[in-house]
Amino acid sequence: MSPGVLQTLSYIPCIKNAIFGAFQLIPCMDGDLACQLLGVRLKGTGDKGLCNPHAGKRSNMIEKPLPSIGEGVAKTPLRVLHLEDNPHDRVLLQETINGDGLTCQFVQAASQKEFEDALRTQSFDVIISDFTIPSYDGMAALAAARRAQPETPFLFVSGTIGEERAVESLKSGAIDYILKDHLGRLVPAIQRALREAQERVERRELEAQLRHAQKMEAIGQLAGGVAHDFNNMLAVIRGNVELVLMHDEGLTKEARDCLKQITAASERAASLTRQLLAFGSKQVIQAEPINLNDTIGNLAKMLKRIIGGNIQLEHSSSARSRCVQADVGMMEQVLVNLVVNARDAMPNGGRLLITTESVTVTNGHVRMHPEARNGEFVCLTVTDTGTGISPEHLPRIFEPFFTTKESGKGTGLGLPTVHGIVKQHQGWIEIHTRVGEGTSFRIFLPAIATPETTFTLESGDALPRGGDEHILLVEDDEAVRLLTRRILESFGYDVLDAPSGAKALEMASDSKAIDLLVTDIVMPDGVTGRELAEQLKNQRPQLKTIYVSGYNLEVAGKDTDFIEKNKGSFLQKPYASQALLSTVRRCLDESKV
Repeated sequence: MSPGVLQTLSYIPCIKNAIFGAFQLIPCMDGDLACQLLGVRLKGTGDKGLCNPHAGKRSNMIEKPLPSIGEGVAKTPLRVLHLEDNPHDRVLLQETINGDGLTCQFVQAASQKEFEDALRTQSFDVIISDFTIPSYDGMAALAAARRAQPETPFLFVSGTIGEERAVESLKSGAIDYILKDHLGRLVPAIQRALREAQERVERRELEAQLRHAQKMEAIGQLAGGVAHDFNNMLAVIRGNVELVLMHDEGLTKEARDCLKQITAASERAASLTRQLLAFGSKQVIQAEPINLNDTIGNLAKMLKRIIGGNIQLEHSSSARSRCVQADVGMMEQVLVNLVVNARDAMPNGGRLLITTESVTVTNGHVRMHPEARNGEFVCLTVTDTGTGISPEHLPRIFEPFFTTKESGKGTGLGLPTVHGIVKQHQGWIEIHTRVGEGTSFRIFLPAIATPETTFTLESGDALPRGGDEHILLVEDDEAVRLLTRRILESFGYDVLDAPSGAKALEMASDSKAIDLLVTDIVMPDGVTGRELAEQLKNQRPQLKTIYVSGYNLEVAGKDTDFIEKNKGSFLQKPYASQALLSTVRRCLDESKV
């Protein structure tokens, strides 16, 4: 893969704006409906609904986790801010909590200043306040706590609070109120408050995951549409150039070189659509057993050119590194994107280390990393000595189009693409970073046994022979249809072309001889490529079919197994003219056997 792909991305802001526009079309899904669709229900929500429609900011992804509560005993000390001016009541409250098995670290405040200073400078798990404080008011303390630490449970413990004020305090955000002569309720109230706080965090995390899934689904669908239209245009550009190159008599060497550059540029542009599909998890994997060390070695020269002379590139591999089942092109894309990301994190130079090793993931590792699983894996690690990733940015690095770079210097597609590819390969990513020291991306891919080495003889570049058979070509894009017809006719084939499936059926009924059907899968007028092929095959059982599409197979239709079942062939646009001619010739020859 050429680094020009990454540069190309920066020239298509219209796609970025279109995808962002699609985000605006996604309605805010009600939390209860979301849970029904996901088939889950959060513990403790009952019938009260799932979420506040205004909740769900991504900041919760880096919040300090609440202490866990088990069997009524906190496993870690609770940090408690206690607003109380009476020393005797302070001691009594502490003894009550400690006597019921909770371990707490108390920060005491006896005045407004001490209380609000503590709120500004420290974080707490629970806030407890008397309702009546000299020169201060319990409701004012509650309001201050809501502003400073809105997620922290707040309880009133007081000897003087009327029913109306108690109800008012609950409406204003207090979790509970307890009378000082009923302190037996205090610890259960704290435990309940902590559980509810933890459930709120879990709800927000679920809502964030749901919104992210909705966004990625929208991106995937839009990327498929972009790929279809873009690939149709590329097919016309590439096909016309290749048609000229097939009959290059009279062309100067300079003209031929220019045409070949256009072909190469169209191939790089096609890889752009593959990159869009990759982070939307819509790209078809062409997997084979590969050794990542070979992939790194093949890219070494290009990677050195990408990073420049002020960054030292090193590669280290384990002698027993195993193979993985992966798409070579996608693995190259992962490496290039990570190396570019590391280069940008080291503007003043530094050291870039790429390592591979075979690892056994055990239960201890899985407990520390939720995405991990037990088994044998190959770990690819890319480590830089750059600026590192700040905590506020870390939760968002895999979001499409999120970037901290200056305008025009980053597309925000690099790391999302890496994440999408790794997920497609049944792997996961672990990140270790420290601001000012650097970042390490560790990619885990399932290991496989090293296959036996086999040698295959590659075919040459000779064009396949033509023929005089009759071909029915069905394509709704006029430019693609005319180009394909010209290519086939230039090799002697007799071509009937139709702009839709319905029109093709009319033409087929008037034609006695059709040896091969070449059809787009997704077409207008109510007759798809599949339906067209099935109807014609009922009339002509020996008819072979070549299906083509600007979409890949996953996006072209929910069920594309029919291609293999009907012994058909598939070409994804933009395909090379030689690929079209070879596939046509092979299908025609097979139909004669």
